[in-house]
Amino acid sequence: MDDEYRTVAGATVHEIEVRRSRFLCALAPVDTEERAREVIAARRKAEPAARHHCHAFVLGADGRTQRSNDDGEPAGTAGAPMLEVLRRRELTNTVAVVTRYFGGVLLGAGGLIRAYGQAVADALDEAGTARYRRLRVLAVTVDYGRAGRMENDLRESPYPVQGTSFGAQARFEVGVRESERDEFARWLADRTGGAARAEEAGEHWVRLDP
Repeated sequence: MDDEYRTVAGATVHEIEVRRSRFLCALAPVDTEERAREVIAARRKAEPAARHHCHAFVLGADGRTQRSNDDGEPAGTAGAPMLEVLRRRELTNTVAVVTRYFGGVLLGAGGLIRAYGQAVADALDEAGTARYRRLRVLAVTVDYGRAGRMENDLRESPYPVQGTSFGAQARFEVGVRESERDEFARWLADRTGGAARAEEAGEHWVRLDP
C-alpha cells in the first residue's frame, strides 16, 4: 500500500506556441476517473473551436490507473507523450488536457510528440506539485485533568492533530504513519503514564509542505 504520492499543486492552464499552433495545457488534481473526465469535458466546452482536446491522466496512490487519448491526432503523437511526462515526473491523481489550435503548419509526428510533451512539462513547471501522505488516524482520549498538557504535547510533537472534541473525555484525533504506530504508542504512554487510550479512527491524506 503506497503511503505517499505527488500530484499537481492546483488547477492551471498554460499556453505555448509551436510554429503558429497554439497548445493550451490544462492541469488539475483529481482523485477519480469520473472527476478526470469532468475536467476533460469542461475543457471541450471552454474551447469549442479547437480541433483537438488530447488528454492523459494517472490515478491512485500507486499510479496504477493510466489513460491517454490522441483525439484525432496521429496515433501515439499526443496522449502518449503527455502521459509519459506525468509518469516521468512521478505524478498521480493528475489529469492533463492539451487543447490545440492548428496554425496552418504541419508539425509531423516528431514535432507533435515534442509539442504535446512540452505543453504538459511547461504547465507543470508553472503550476508546481504537492505531496500527500496517508496517515492512520488514532483517537486519543484522556480525562480533562490531563487534556491541556496532552494538547500542548501533541502540538509540539511530529504527530499532526486532525481534530479535537470534548465529551465525557477530551478526544484528540492524531495522524500517525503506519510505520510510526509502535513509536507513537510508546510516546503516548510516556507522556501520560499510561492514562490515555488510543483507538483506530480511519485514515486521512494530509498535504505536506513543499
